[in-house]
Amino acid sequence: MSPNCVASPPPQVLSGCAIIVRGQPRGGPPPERQINLSNIRAGAMARRAAQSQPDAKDTPDEPWAFQAREFLRKKLIGKEVCFNVEIKTALGREYGMVYLGRDTTGENLAESLVNEGLATVRREGIRGNNPDQVRLCEMEDQSKASRKGMWSEGGGAHTIRDMKYVIENPRHFVDAMHQKPPDGLETPEAYAAEAKFFTESRLLQRDVQIIMESCPNQIILGTIMHPNGNITELLLKEGFARCVDWSMAVYTGGAEQLRAAEKSAKERRVRIWKDYVAPTANIDLKDRQFVAKVMQVINADAIVVKMNSGENKTVHLSSIRPPRIEGENKDKDKRFRPLYDIPYMFEAREFMRKKLIGKKVQSDVSFSHVGFSSFSSVCRNIAEALVSKGLATIIRYRQDDDQRSSHYDELLAAEARAIKNGKGLHSKKEVPIHRVADISGETQKAKQFLPFLQRAGRSEAVVEYVFSGSRLKLYMPKETCLITFLLAGIDCPRGSRNTPGGVQTADPFSNDALVFTRDLVLQREVSALGGSVSSLSSRRSSQALCVLVLWSTRRSALVLKGLLVWANYEEKPVEEVVQMKEEKERVANYKAAYVTEISDSMHFYAQDVETGAQLESLMETMRAEIAAQPPVEGSYAPRRGDFCIATFADGEWYRARLEKVESPSKVHVFYIDYGNREVVSAVRLAAMPPAFSTRVLPAQATEYTFAFIQVPQDDDIRAEVVDSLVRDIQNTQCLLNVEYAGATCPHVSLQFGDTKDDVGLGLVKEGMVMVDVRKEKHLAKMVNEYLTGQESAKSARLNIWRYGDFRADDADEFGYRR
Repeated sequence: MSPNCVASPPPQVLSGCAIIVRGQPRGGPPPERQINLSNIRAGAMARRAAQSQPDAKDTPDEPWAFQAREFLRKKLIGKEVCFNVEIKTALGREYGMVYLGRDTTGENLAESLVNEGLATVRREGIRGNNPDQVRLCEMEDQSKASRKGMWSEGGGAHTIRDMKYVIENPRHFVDAMHQKPPDGLETPEAYAAEAKFFTESRLLQRDVQIIMESCPNQIILGTIMHPNGNITELLLKEGFARCVDWSMAVYTGGAEQLRAAEKSAKERRVRIWKDYVAPTANIDLKDRQFVAKVMQVINADAIVVKMNSGENKTVHLSSIRPPRIEGENKDKDKRFRPLYDIPYMFEAREFMRKKLIGKKVQSDVSFSHVGFSSFSSVCRNIAEALVSKGLATIIRYRQDDDQRSSHYDELLAAEARAIKNGKGLHSKKEVPIHRVADISGETQKAKQFLPFLQRAGRSEAVVEYVFSGSRLKLYMPKETCLITFLLAGIDCPRGSRNTPGGVQTADPFSNDALVFTRDLVLQREVSALGGSVSSLSSRRSSQALCVLVLWSTRRSALVLKGLLVWANYEEKPVEEVVQMKEEKERVANYKAAYVTEISDSMHFYAQDVETGAQLESLMETMRAEIAAQPPVEGSYAPRRGDFCIATFADGEWYRARLEKVESPSKVHVFYIDYGNREVVSAVRLAAMPPAFSTRVLPAQATEYTFAFIQVPQDDDIRAEVVDSLVRDIQNTQCLLNVEYAGATCPHVSLQFGDTKDDVGLGLVKEGMVMVDVRKEKHLAKMVNEYLTGQESAKSARLNIWRYGDFRADDADEFGYRR
């Protein structure tokens, strides 16, 4: 820079009489130099004592020093200046005059400071023939006369800051200032010269807002907000910085914005990302995202899916780690079974199985490494759901390792929630123990177990493994055992196996039978009927097998598939005798009913409006009699099934029935006139007076359920439907018509009392439930109306249809029950 030159906006004001000026950048960061204002002196700023000198003390501000520095900072930051150097000492210190603007006609900063009483004139070096120096002395005299700045009364003690360089309790400080924007200054983190210049030119000594985020390990984390934007996002977008996982978890602005800014820099390959190679660069575009059907859950982080081409593919959930055992297996004599012996492994597998088996899902590949990918089920990342339940943990990567899930931040947040709530692996409770007996290879145990199966009739089970088309391994959750069984009444072709004489060749179609059975029932919930136990001969490998009949949703499909074996067999036609049954007409006899309670299973209780006055009269009389002769507290001994009276939360007495007695402090009651349930103490119960028994007035709450509607199996969806019903019809008068009988209660259609609109049809049109198609001819008109509403919701992609028709692969042979 020349003796008289124009500089870029000063990046820093050191004090009231010293600034840093910067030239124009040419191929790198611009040169910097310190200019001290000549002929004047401002107070010295506070300075922290050197940490290497324990006896040294902090130096406080001189009076009006900080005000002088702030005066210059607000004048100069962001503006160009012109300066000339008058004196340069042997040590390299430069003294000169600084003007605002591009030439010397601008405001003289030294004169402005003296005029405001923020600096004194160095009179020892004044020469009478220098008009600029004479003018400074005149201005100082005027400032003294006007009592400005340091010439005011009081000596300026009030201008000295109480500086604190160490915060005794940083955590308390951050909590007190959390997300509050106090004024402050920020010294940028220097990654490199270019990054330092980028940050300095935008932040240094500017008025900014600081949002306090957190304080881990005595380090204060926050966000700097400038009127022109967030410097964090700008640094990432320009390739000056990279995301840090440990601090992004506390970033309240949203990790997605930071990841998006970093991704933009990576795609443009700017600065630190100039040699960046995306983890999916070696994967074909068509393979980065695909839809497939889940056929098997291997463990908590791996599944087998069936592609549209029919090929099976193993997919691993990226960035998560399934439960694993800590230390060595202590019981060396016991055969180690990871599924049952590793804590929470069985719970994790069951969570995945119930959520995914037989479902069509979408897989988004995050990186390719022996088939690892990020996997999403419908609208919810299944890995995130698994972690939020505490059934898996997150893998920590090196900062420069990009081979991770594309939803890594959501996974970290889910794990933090699980740790905070003490779920699963993060719980302090005792780990669950699964004592599962494997009786598949022991004849004596199988014979002892057979009577239990025979007495139980049909038993619920899960198919754990498929050996062949008709030979499977079954897990019985109620009996907590594993059994090997054969399908009764059929014999499938046998596969190849090792025998003492060598390898026996597989029968024709054996692999087709194995694949068919595996796709149909593997890891599905089935019902099994016990038959007999036999010790098979050596040609079938000597072991005990429970011969069972498997009742899945399409039991006959196994036999029908056997037509491959009988390809040339001609079956004689069988004449079917169809019995004609006269269908009755639908009767629409709506009656007024008052809905009092809606259960989580979408059943509801309603009172007949015609008998409402009788109930009110009975309640008033009963309460008056109890008030006149109150029962003795604790005199009533509750027994299951008894009718009694109970005090509700409002303090009033109601008629009730005892459903369960756990202890005197936990008695489950059902209020027979309103349909709600509660767990109360026995002291809140009393015997029902005979004058108010159900013989005088029957229970007024009748249980119903909606006709032509399937109750959603998903807990979250069903909860949304129940919430909607509670808002719309609970404690309101509606019109009710019984459509057909059910196993536990009548199925009815319900109309709003004022608009006469069908409540169930409204749920269907809003896409909250699916239609239960009835085959009765007299209900065909109603069913068609409901189906039309369902198609309308499906076309509009409302609620459960937001991702289209998810029932595409839910055919009967895959276990979907309509």
